[in-house]
Amino acid sequence: MEKIKNFAWNILFPKFCANCGAEGTYLCPDCLSLIEIFERQYCPFCFSSRAVADGKTCRHCHRTKKLNGLFCATSYDNFIVKKIICQLKYEPFVRELARPLSSLIITHLAFLKKQSFFENCLLIPIPLHIKKHKFRGFNQAEEIAKKLSSALKIPINDKALIKIKKTPAQTELNNKKRRENIKNVFLCKQPETIKNRRIILVDDVFTTGSTMEEVAITLKKSGAREVWGIAVARSRLN
Repeated sequence: MEKIKNFAWNILFPKFCANCGAEGTYLCPDCLSLIEIFERQYCPFCFSSRAVADGKTCRHCHRTKKLNGLFCATSYDNFIVKKIICQLKYEPFVRELARPLSSLIITHLAFLKKQSFFENCLLIPIPLHIKKHKFRGFNQAEEIAKKLSSALKIPINDKALIKIKKTPAQTELNNKKRRENIKNVFLCKQPETIKNRRIILVDDVFTTGSTMEEVAITLKKSGAREVWGIAVARSRLN
């Protein structure tokens, strides 16, 4: 029955590659081959390939942060990755693009061979403010997290964390203003669900880490043991 349903859906709403327009998939094999998937884990703050954050302090940049570490699939500098993420987040808001983006993360994690790391973890997507959620119709981080939850068999909680203040977009802000913009805007509504657990935050793009760092502060104050991040792409301010 499910196969018949999917067949009918594909006839009514055929899939096209978000980059080149080839029919049959949202990211065709040719375009996928142009995306470099990271095969190593990097420090989320200095992005050194020589030193991975050890959970508290990076051995290379010596920065101590609340975010214990980051898993990131690829670079936001890749024009195909940027194009797909923009089509997901901005008009025309193609919700289905969360699937190929999550597959990039899954491939990255397969390279790292860290399946045991995710045992007994909890996925939490970075929340949107309710007004932005209503405008877009969905939370792109939540859509990616759902795909990861299904593929990796990791539970997800999209109700534990909320954004209580509407803020300007981080895109045009420098590092300092990003930290100020996002300060004290998250609230953990279900501390009992995260207490003493390893939390994996999910988002589409990681730039300075201001958002994930602020969420990590909130969750650790509420009892989380560790807070790690997962992002599709890594971007850096110029």
